[in-house]
Amino acid sequence: MALFGEAIKPPVRPMKGEELQNLDALVTGRRQISNMLVAEKNRLSRTTKTVRKNIEDHIKWLEQRLDEIDKDLREAIKGTAMWREKDKVLQTAPGVGPVVSASLLAGLPELGTLDRKKIAALVGVAPFNRDSGRWRGKRSVWGGRADVRAILYMGTLAAVRWNPAIREMYLRLVNAGKQRKVALTACMRELLIILNAMVRDGAPWQLQC
Repeated sequence: MALFGEAIKPPVRPMKGEELQNLDALVTGRRQISNMLVAEKNRLSRTTKTVRKNIEDHIKWLEQRLDEIDKDLREAIKGTAMWREKDKVLQTAPGVGPVVSASLLAGLPELGTLDRKKIAALVGVAPFNRDSGRWRGKRSVWGGRADVRAILYMGTLAAVRWNPAIREMYLRLVNAGKQRKVALTACMRELLIILNAMVRDGAPWQLQC
């Protein structure tokens, strides 16, 4: 690792403060419970009567715990002026709700402090060449913060339906012959770049369109 650091010289980033660690823990806990809920609901759909009651009780408990974590997330963001203002700005963008906003605040504290290329690369939605000598491969995205990319994907799915600017971009790319996955990735990058500018300027979505 020391040799890697000496050769690559990655940028030094400050460690997460206690408040950010707590927010990140809440977001991580929420994601884990959501995944458990999906798994239990899938199990319920194909279970026998013998264990159905136990699964239903577990689902009810998970849903209650999810509500509690959502309340804790709201209070954590409300209690920090910087997060409160950023959250207010982020949620003006169609497709960005409380969960997406909280996940970006916790998992991407650099939002609003980096330029468009760096923020896209940090999340892993910036296209990179796959070339070797004279061989030229397809441009693709890789690396970055998988958890942030996953929540950005969910936000982009909603934005493609409800956000006129992102929807127009998606349809334009698909109609131009791009694969839907490629078009969606491009929309993820565009949404992230816009959100980055919004947080940087403290400007709501309406002022970005």
